[in-house]
Amino acid sequence: MWTKTLLGLIFLLHTFVFSQEDTRELGNLPNAVSETSGLLFHNGKLITHNDSGNTPQLFEIDTVNLQITRTITVSNVENVDWEDLAQDADYIYVGDFGNNTGTRTDLAIHRISKLDFENSDTVQAEHLSFSYEDQTDFSDTGISDWDAEAFFVLGNQLIILTKQWISNGTVAYSIPKTPGTHVASRLEAFDSEGLITGATYNSLSDVLFLVGYSSFLGSFTIRVDEPTSASIFNGVPERIEFGGGLAQTEGITYVDVNTYLVSSEYFTNSNPTITLEAKLFSFNTMDMLEPEEPEEPEEPEEPEEPEEPEEPLEEEMPNLESQEQNLIVFRTFGSEVLEYELNTDRAVFGRAIFDTTGRRMEYLLAEEIEGTTIDLSSFGSSVYYLTFYLDNGVLAKAFAK
Repeated sequence: MWTKTLLGLIFLLHTFVFSQEDTRELGNLPNAVSETSGLLFHNGKLITHNDSGNTPQLFEIDTVNLQITRTITVSNVENVDWEDLAQDADYIYVGDFGNNTGTRTDLAIHRISKLDFENSDTVQAEHLSFSYEDQTDFSDTGISDWDAEAFFVLGNQLIILTKQWISNGTVAYSIPKTPGTHVASRLEAFDSEGLITGATYNSLSDVLFLVGYSSFLGSFTIRVDEPTSASIFNGVPERIEFGGGLAQTEGITYVDVNTYLVSSEYFTNSNPTITLEAKLFSFNTMDMLEPEEPEEPEEPEEPEEPEEPEEPLEEEMPNLESQEQNLIVFRTFGSEVLEYELNTDRAVFGRAIFDTTGRRMEYLLAEEIEGTTIDLSSFGSSVYYLTFYLDNGVLAKAFAK
């Protein structure tokens, strides 16, 4: 029996390694987060946590060396079964809604101020308690369809996605993203053909990605374009087999418009013998934003009498987030070359690449820049920032190698 199972696992390993071809393994995660579950990218750092029965702590991880740089304790809650992370402009949300047997009546989401998170290693959370509007049976059946390991922010709502152990699909529910006691409204179901374990909504591209795995640890992602509260699984979602081999994929987050990070949990099995380390992966999409067409300047009216020129005002540093469309980066699968498109009429003084610690990896003066490609063969697997120095400030864009 185990031989047949092992052969099935080997077949799946072969299949998934060659499916999503742009998947890259960045390395093993530290042992302290071997049960990694949720994943978030914030302020140039990766944030994760362990799942049920572990400490109520968030861990910041350097994306270059994959080492823990900071541990943040949430002092007023327990980790009953933390399963995923989400964020908006002001808060980090922790989903404590793991519920394998379907018996929990204390499902919760904890909300942490980003200001508190960034300024202290000990924080307190506000609480959002909820129950599903259509769950009436809380008896222990061993496994249930009322487990959940994924959620994301969409407008003023938190969208929770169940992990259906019996039906092998998922159902989307919504609650307001404000503290209090809520009844989660059922939105719609989707046949994911696997267990959904993480979600991230990329507001830069209006794309939702789900991550999960099958009973044989065959990992996959599901892409949904332009989800709305009226139709979470808008159109025809695309199911993509994940190219990371056998893995118990747990978390997913976006870095920029077309770069995503995925984590997998430590897994061991005795018959057949399988040991999978907790790992971090990345993959890219081609969701590049079209540059905005510059507005035609209005023809100035000729003054009747020449006026004295006014003193020029000192220009402010440009808002980098508002210039997302001015710098586009992409890379073809298997290539060690990063391609970019810089759309600006400002004078360029230089080009640099930084890692997430702020260390400058490369720098060229304007006259040394040739073409719009960069050789990445000497760079290790990590997240970097392509940076241009302009006459009115700095323009930067993250990318993963």
